[in-house]
Amino acid sequence: MAKLRVATIGAGYFSQFHHDAWSRIEDVALIAVCDRDRAKAAAFAKRWAIPATYDDVATMLDRERPDLVDIATPPATHLELIRETAARGLATICQKAFCRSLLEAEEAVAVAEKAGILLVVHENFRFQPWHQEIRRQIDASAIGEPYQATFRLRPGDGQGPRAYLDRQPYFQQMERFLVHETGIHLIDTFRFLFGEVDAVLARLRRLNAAIAGEDAGIILFEFASGVRALFDGNRLADHMADDRRLTMGEMLIEGSSGMIRLDGYGRLFHRAFGENEEREIAYPWENAGFAGDSVLRLQRHVVDHLRGRGPLHNAARAYLTNLRIEEAVYASSASGALRPVRR
Repeated sequence: MAKLRVATIGAGYFSQFHHDAWSRIEDVALIAVCDRDRAKAAAFAKRWAIPATYDDVATMLDRERPDLVDIATPPATHLELIRETAARGLATICQKAFCRSLLEAEEAVAVAEKAGILLVVHENFRFQPWHQEIRRQIDASAIGEPYQATFRLRPGDGQGPRAYLDRQPYFQQMERFLVHETGIHLIDTFRFLFGEVDAVLARLRRLNAAIAGEDAGIILFEFASGVRALFDGNRLADHMADDRRLTMGEMLIEGSSGMIRLDGYGRLFHRAFGENEEREIAYPWENAGFAGDSVLRLQRHVVDHLRGRGPLHNAARAYLTNLRIEEAVYASSASGALRPVRR
């Protein structure tokens, strides 16, 4: 079988993880990379032996005619880039945060569906090995009936006037930041673990005056299953970890017969109800790429789907539910009231 020909758009900080992952998938060939800064594209081409570089998206797509396009650029560019790929009938993966708003994301999905192309959101947190293992533990009734969960987001990268500038400087200008850029990961992860969200209650705030958007907040999620989950996010505070971006924080999930705890080293612990000792859950994962090689896991998952080897997570139409939850979060914070989630 011929290799899947992949072209990429964007040579910024996070796209390095995309390119590294593509280079390690055996039935993929990276054929071209495009960035407005041709020097950045050239550096990526050299690093991953990509044969062609461009600084114009339309030119790259017309000349290369890839099987799949990976958009790894800031949200403000997404809708127009999806228009370009859709106009040429090209399957597309688009980085999150997906577009700038729910309205833009809905338009992007409509454009893709009208053109009949596959559009997938590059949401990798549910592919992180600890979240996959937590799901397996829940399915195996390791904690009985799940009652509640808490995730404490504590990357510790948001202090001072230079916050985010060395890695992703556009973070400072995002009017919606903590939830739209970061919390959306946990919205998707919570849905992966506990099902659909009925309502949310949120209080958001900005602690660092150097940025435009919120960088701390607490969100309560009420699930149709009866589970309740708390997202407690603060980008200025940190947690115990050698790499505080590995898990981005710590999680606790409690149920009728026990609890599971995730720490900042990717370790999982189980404690049975009524006992005082935890045991570590042994599970396979590799500390490679980004966050347990979750980018590789996601991209391999999309390739497998395109090869007819399984169903798809994170199709853009399905991902809109995350953005509707996000809208309810911002509305709840503004009003101070519990907000239902539009399905």
